[in-house]
Amino acid sequence: MDAASHSDSHSDEEPDNRTPASELAGHYREILAGLGEDPEREGLKDTPLRAAKAMQYLTRGYEQDLDTIVNGALFTSDNDEMVLLRDIELYSLCEHHVLPIIGKVHVAYLPDGKVIGLSKIARIVDMFAARLQIQENLTRQIAEALQQVTQAKGVGVVVDARHMCMTMRGVEKQHSSMATSVMLGAFREDSRTRREFLNLIGRGGRD
Repeated sequence: MDAASHSDSHSDEEPDNRTPASELAGHYREILAGLGEDPEREGLKDTPLRAAKAMQYLTRGYEQDLDTIVNGALFTSDNDEMVLLRDIELYSLCEHHVLPIIGKVHVAYLPDGKVIGLSKIARIVDMFAARLQIQENLTRQIAEALQQVTQAKGVGVVVDARHMCMTMRGVEKQHSSMATSVMLGAFREDSRTRREFLNLIGRGGRD
């Protein structure tokens, strides 16, 4: 099974080259005991293994690579107008607290003789999101990967997300969200291109 197919799968199969789920489950069992729980009680007896498998799925991006994700889905094109994919759902984990980051990603690029299959853009987002992350790095990784693959004249990425480490703990600000952007090439150098992108994703006036 290639990485692209695997990213669509909710299989509990253990990824290759990673600590087996059964071994990770032992650590989750210790955590439960450390919290004062009884890992052997009925409701928790299978929780360590379930949690281990869930964590392996949520961090499957470590087992994926860009070439496999794209899988040659680049096509010759005369189009030199902006290509934009809005509102890509984002689910990631904060590397500081291992709590969810939930939001949306907007990605655009200016083709230079080649276009990429739209589904591959979403898969690139998922690959980097399925790792322990901070939003700033995630935004740049998506932009640089798309630039690397397409050799586009420019790439723009905006991520708008809520961090559960802000809403579930600490300051508990329920309605706060974080926006980050990375502009490469024409999106950075040409204010008109950047403004068009921001207007199209409803962030005009914030340029």
